[in-house]
Amino acid sequence: MLSHPLTEGAELRALEPWRATEFHDHVERNRGHLAPWLPWATAIDDPAKAEAWLRKYAEAQARDGMRIYGIWLDGTLVGGVGFSAFHVPSGVCQLGAWLAPEAEGRGLVTRAAGHLTEWALRTRGMSRVEWRAAATNVRSLAVAKRLGMRREGVLRSAFPMDGVRHDVEVWALTADGS
Repeated sequence: MLSHPLTEGAELRALEPWRATEFHDHVERNRGHLAPWLPWATAIDDPAKAEAWLRKYAEAQARDGMRIYGIWLDGTLVGGVGFSAFHVPSGVCQLGAWLAPEAEGRGLVTRAAGHLTEWALRTRGMSRVEWRAAATNVRSLAVAKRLGMRREGVLRSAFPMDGVRHDVEVWALTADGS
């Protein structure tokens, strides 16, 4: 997939290591917004770390594992969506996303995540797409609902962030639509 249109002026594209400076700049601009939910938003504090992080995804994708895509709006990287886990033998993958505040409310994450969910289930034959988010991350949980996922439970005290342990909600959609 070279690119996939999301809305007028918005598209989904692979977020590859050669885009490390652009990705680093995006993280820098949005660190305060992303950091409460995403540990990497604090860890990626220079272009070399951005490149290493993106390279990890590129190498995993080459082995048919996790993969990451960016969301561009009017030519500017404003967010992303990706599989933090993609395990073909078990047919299970885990999808997540992030978005800059100025791009919120346009349906970009829902469209991008919907496209990748459909691809995983229909094209790749995965059996299950999971969405996990901190129980307090209302915007992320709303995406899972809009995707038609079902809430399966809560992993209590499962996510350590800034010295605090958070509960994580698990949502999923299966190939049979349940």
